[in-house]
Amino acid sequence: MASSQSGCTAVAPVTASTVQTPEGTAEKPLTVGSITNPDSPLPKVPPPGAKIRYNSVHTDQMVLAMTFDDGPHPVNTPKLLDLLKERNIKATFFLVGERVKMHPEIVRRILAEGHEVANHTWTHPSLVSISDEKIRSEFQRTADAIWEAAQYRPHLMRPPFGATNKRIEQFVFNEFGYSSITWSVDPNDWRRPGVQVVANRLIAGAHKGAIMLSHDIHAPTIEAMPQVFDTLLAKGYKFLTVSQLINLEQQSTPVGVIMTPEAEKEKEAAPKASKPKSGNSKARKA
Repeated sequence: MASSQSGCTAVAPVTASTVQTPEGTAEKPLTVGSITNPDSPLPKVPPPGAKIRYNSVHTDQMVLAMTFDDGPHPVNTPKLLDLLKERNIKATFFLVGERVKMHPEIVRRILAEGHEVANHTWTHPSLVSISDEKIRSEFQRTADAIWEAAQYRPHLMRPPFGATNKRIEQFVFNEFGYSSITWSVDPNDWRRPGVQVVANRLIAGAHKGAIMLSHDIHAPTIEAMPQVFDTLLAKGYKFLTVSQLINLEQQSTPVGVIMTPEAEKEKEAAPKASKPKSGNSKARKA
């Protein structure tokens, strides 16, 4: 779970006036559209050999994925799509089947504008509290609704509440081929802590390869997004869909190497040596 970090740089929202940040300093706002997200040639479907579960990816590049759960919402999701379109940001939407059935036109728009659609079950139950038969039904009904709405089959799923385990993830992967996607940054926006708090938590938690969680069913979350998008773009981050992140990680992993979570941690913790300066035969530790 991501939270605001003490001592982090204050950021300004995208409004017509400056705002006092939690650190007590005011900054000039960014201009909407002053920085746009570049297009990516990476595929928007997972590559062969994708792992069963991801909460982030290992990469040295300034890239991350913004994900939105529980929609589509008839008012908030179109507003969010407008914000994303202005900045050429592509996001991943984990859709609830009941709402897909109610708002198929929004699903079609999400896909038409280049975003990724993924499966978030039909009624948003806790997977650890229901039978395998019910789990199968929840994902199948949603997949069918997405197909009926937009002739698209999702490739990823997110367990509601993040409630899952290895057995369930393997079961869903075997049944549908879905990788299970959780997150590495959580602003707890469902608690409605306020627009500025949501923005600060997402900005402070952002990191290379992050999968960022938010919910497009909450209006304050949508209000926070201009600040989040523009500040992260200004910091040099590029936004990808989750499947694009997975493709990026796989392309950068040497053939024959399997990046388990333990291997990723070991690689991050390994000491790195700097190149020796001219005339110095010994490398210094970074």
